Amino acid sequence: MDSLSTGSISGGGFLLSSLSIILINIVLSGDNSVVIAMAVHSLPKDKRFKGIFIGTLGAVLMRIGFTWFASHLLETPFLKLVGGLLILWIAVKLLLEDTGVSAQEKKAVTVWHAVWMILVADLTMSLDNVLAVAGVSHGNMTQLWLSLGLSIPLVIFASTLLSKLMDKYPIILILGAALLGKVGGEMIITDPGIVAWFSLSSVPLKYAVETLCTAGVLLIAFWLKRRAARAEEPSGA
Repeated sequence: MDSLSTGSISGGGFLLSSLSIILINIVLSGDNSVVIAMAVHSLPKDKRFKGIFIGTLGAVLMRIGFTWFASHLLETPFLKLVGGLLILWIAVKLLLEDTGVSAQEKKAVTVWHAVWMILVADLTMSLDNVLAVAGVSHGNMTQLWLSLGLSIPLVIFASTLLSKLMDKYPIILILGAALLGKVGGEMIITDPGIVAWFSLSSVPLKYAVETLCTAGVLLIAFWLKRRAARAEEPSGA
């Protein structure tokens, strides 16, 4: 407990490590910004900022809590496997919601639904972020609160910009889903339990799994969308 509260907070070392935490959070939160933007894109424009703000704030609070036991997170067998599968599911779900065949589907999406999707995705995608930030902060919770708090406006800005660009360029939605597919595949193939179980160490295999998951997300979303469209045809005739 002492290591979490008595870290050095003096001089240039504190400032340098704080800037490092902010930079790490911004760089490693690129994927998370895509998730946030996709999650709120289905909301009415006047509710998007609320969803982004609440989701981002909740995600940062979760990261601070996880830092207390971050050293054990990535070594838990099959934790990343479960997280990777969740990310693949979220990627398909977000792509279906954002490219729904009827406007009524989008109206059914609430702010809290979007926030829930953001938190679940951030929970599974931020394991590497948490570990990196924990290493820089050395358990200094005061520094964590300050540094991650300062990064909130930057993540909000990136997510807001992406959500607006998605209105003009729908292809960004597909690219975002593909990115989440890659992230999910990477989490699955690098899970300590999977690596130990199958003795995996091949870089080409890692890329193959990432490519397969990326393609799988897009193909499954496309197939589900086509099936939904066909189911609506008789009623529309």
